[in-house]
Order: sequence, then C-alpha cells, then structure tokens
Amino acid sequence: MRLTILGGGGFRVPLVYQALLSDRGEGRITSVVLYDTDRGRLASIAAVLRQQAAPYSDAPVVTETTDLDEALRGADFVFSAIRVGGLEGRTIDERVALDLGVLGQETVGAGGIAYALRTLPVAVGIAQRIAELAPEAWVINFTNPAGMVTEAMIPYLGDRVIGICDSPSGLGRRAALALGLDASTVFYDYAGLNHLGWLRGLQSDGVDRLPELLADPAALGDFEEGRLFGVEWLRSLGSIPNEYLHYYYFARETLAAVQAVEQTRGTFLLEQQSAFYAETARQPADALELWQKTRAERESTYMVESRAVADAGERDERDMSAGGYEQVALSLMRAIAHNERASLILNVRNRGTLRHLDDDAVVEIPCTVDANGARPLTVTQFTDHQAGLVCAVKAVERSTIEAALTGSRAAAVRALAWHPLIDSVTAAHQLLDGYVARLPALAPFRA
Repeated sequence: MRLTILGGGGFRVPLVYQALLSDRGEGRITSVVLYDTDRGRLASIAAVLRQQAAPYSDAPVVTETTDLDEALRGADFVFSAIRVGGLEGRTIDERVALDLGVLGQETVGAGGIAYALRTLPVAVGIAQRIAELAPEAWVINFTNPAGMVTEAMIPYLGDRVIGICDSPSGLGRRAALALGLDASTVFYDYAGLNHLGWLRGLQSDGVDRLPELLADPAALGDFEEGRLFGVEWLRSLGSIPNEYLHYYYFARETLAAVQAVEQTRGTFLLEQQSAFYAETARQPADALELWQKTRAERESTYMVESRAVADAGERDERDMSAGGYEQVALSLMRAIAHNERASLILNVRNRGTLRHLDDDAVVEIPCTVDANGARPLTVTQFTDHQAGLVCAVKAVERSTIEAALTGSRAAAVRALAWHPLIDSVTAAHQLLDGYVARLPALAPFRA
C-alpha cells in the first residue's frame, strides 16, 4: 500500500515513519511519498527517514517530490499535515494578537482564525486534486485547525476525509492509567470540537470510573490535565477538559504569562527548527541524532506557559510516552485497510450524535472504524456549559470557513468578534488589519 504525506518535509514526519517501521502486520504500508514545496526540508527529513530505516530490511520505500499531482496518483492513503505560511506565519499569528492584548495561540482564538484563513483555500485545493486524481484514497487530516480543515474538505471528499488529533486519546489514556486501568480496554466518553472537548466518562467493565478519579486528589495530581486544571475545578466541572481549554478557563493568566516571556512558542519553534534544518543540511550523516535531540527539547517545552500558570512543573515522561498522533493515524489506516474494527476519537460529521449541532458539523467524538470508514458512537450529551461554548466556537469556525473560501471581510471580522477569547468588534477589525498588513495571503481581506 502507498501512503502520501503532504507536508513531507515537516519536522514530525519521522514519527509517522517510525510508526510504520514498527508495524509488522500483513498488508503494511510499503511505499511512502513525501510531498513538500520546500526541497531543502524534504532532503533533511528524507535523510532522517533513511537512518531510521537502516536497521530494517523491509522498510517502506521513501520517495520525495515537489509535484502535488505526482504525489497523489496511486495513493491508498493521504496524510495531510501542511503548514501554510510556515512557522514564520505562526509567529505573526501570535504577535499581532499579543500586541493587541489578545491571546494568539496557534489553533485557539485570533491565531487559530488567522491560520485557518490562509490554510483553508489551500486545503480545499488539495481536496479537489485528491478527488480528481485519487478518488478512492482515504485522507487523514492533521493540518490545523484540524476540525475546520476537515469540515472544509468534506464537500469534495465526503466521509473519506477524517480528522485526527492526539490530545483526546492522550487525555483518556492518562486518566485511565492514573486509576491503574488498562487504557486499551477503556471506553472514553469524550465529545467536543478539535481542541475544545471534555472527557465525561471512563467506562471499564461496564462501570464509569471517572467519579472515582475525580474523588482522588492523588490520582488527579498524577497526570498532566489534573495538574493543569486543579482538583477543585475538575470536581466542579464533573469532567476533565482537553488541555487546550486551559486557554479558556485561565485566559487572563495565560495571556499574562505569554506576554511576560521573551519569545512566543512560534518564535521558539522557528528558531529551533531552522537550526535543525540548517545543521542537517551541513551534516546529513547526523540527521537522526539531530532530529531526536531537537524533538526532545520541543516536547519538554510544550504548553510551558500554561504549566507555569498552574504551577504544574515539568512534563512527566509518562505524559509524553505511548505515542501521539502517529499512532492514531496508524490505527486508523490499519482499521480501514484490513477491516480491523477499532475505537478511536476522531473528527467526523456529527450525524445526529450531539443534538446541539447539525448533522454536517464536524465534531471530535469516539468512532468505530472499519473498512467502511468511521462512524460516531453514542456519547453523553453536552451540559449547558459545554453546549454553549461548543456552539459559539462552531459558529466561529463556520464564519471562518465562509471568509476563507469567499474572501469576505465581513465574515472574517464576524469570526474574530464572535470568538469568546476576543469578544470585541473593534478588536476584530484591528486584528484583521494587523494580519492583512503582515500576511500577504490575507490581502483579499484588506479594508
């Protein structure tokens, strides 16, 4: 089988390839095509992959191309992880917002909207090419903002495009392990949007073990989300939020923490990864070692400002282990390719699962996956609080999609003004003007 990776020069591609190398089952991926618009990045990542493959006699064959059509033809699976505008764009997303006193996180709030406005037209163009050249391929979308991008691609690809994220499964796994449960046997009653969801139950042997976890301060303090949100707040909610809800529940504190540091997360990653690619170009023989060193630093500093606000300390090794989005992607591909039924938390059409949202709204919920694709499972309905926040942000997502695909300034301003972390029409205009001035891709939104 052939897997095409869009954004094949991306820093995290070796994680996907390592997962493929670890897959020893029948009918494995045998060919990997890396597509990217940057030849230098492609060469660096290809060097890492070659060194990863060295101990294996049957490693998937890797080829590289800058031709999208060539990459898509013959693909069985397409993994999309592109970053339109690069990390340079992310630094602008963050800085314009922070200069106006608004949080500019990569996928949340103003930063996420700016990122989506320049990404969605490209993602839709890719979807159209896939529909033309590889209509039978399954598309696994990890391009952020993942929920919005998946929803924008569905009109062209239908249910053959599925969005993934490792945050929900990571949360569920950490919560299960805090109770000493076998995470592989637990059903996670989780629902929301991408980067905006809650774990509302941990079903093990027919019993919901979440109340037990919420009643145990020591167990709650044993994993990342428990330390981030605190025992009292989690008990008040009666659920465990996705880590990205820290930006909503502790918005003022997080904004102050981000404003207090010398560089934003995007700036840190830009400098770090620029150094990695430059050094790998000079020393390709050391590519894997350089990548491993850079990745370790990247993972240990993830959401560092939020952890500082919560006084959560450094990331626990257990919080970073057991695989991330690459394992979700591999499980999804195997379930579809081999009709091996699996239960995964994915970004798919709602199809009546959550009554507060229409059938076509892309939501993040547990699904059964087999050769026919992903089908949502029954989950607990939203509380009033959860429904209110989800519906508000879904309106933002849809206005953002409208703006990106039509060039409507009014829709873009609406999306910004409606977001709970902005909540100002004046600020929305200022944010959009700031992004237009610094991001050429957003020129159509000029006043």
